[in-house]
Amino acid sequence: MAVTGAARVWVWVTAVVTGLAGVGLTLLATLADLDTAGQAASVVGAVVGLVALLVSVIALQRGGGSSGGSGSGRTVRSGRGGVAAGGNITGSALGKNSKVTGPRTAPGTSSSPGRSDVRSGRDGVAAGGDITDSALGEGSER
Repeated sequence: MAVTGAARVWVWVTAVVTGLAGVGLTLLATLADLDTAGQAASVVGAVVGLVALLVSVIALQRGGGSSGGSGSGRTVRSGRGGVAAGGNITGSALGKNSKVTGPRTAPGTSSSPGRSDVRSGRDGVAAGGDITDSALGEGSER
């Protein structure tokens, strides 16, 4: 996954701050005594640990751990006995006793961004994205 925009800036800021902290601790260890350097390293380690905890909590709150496959930002949920599929669906059979009887269909190109949530209620069928040449619903055939 490529890093773009504001994320790229934060990567560089983190790299520069980390480099400066490493150089500062090395200079402290060589120019001062080891006890002072050890205490400074302990404080820096504690601060870095707290910052890492904060970043992980923010990432979880923004949906970094959401389900929905391949990082699309979409939530795919199905009720009891239901079927829900997110993304582009080509030549598939969705639903109880559905089946594909014909030859395999070549996938097409997507014409929609498909970032909306997909939800199916109890015993329902829901699909998000482009649906092409598919059997949807109980006992359907393609």
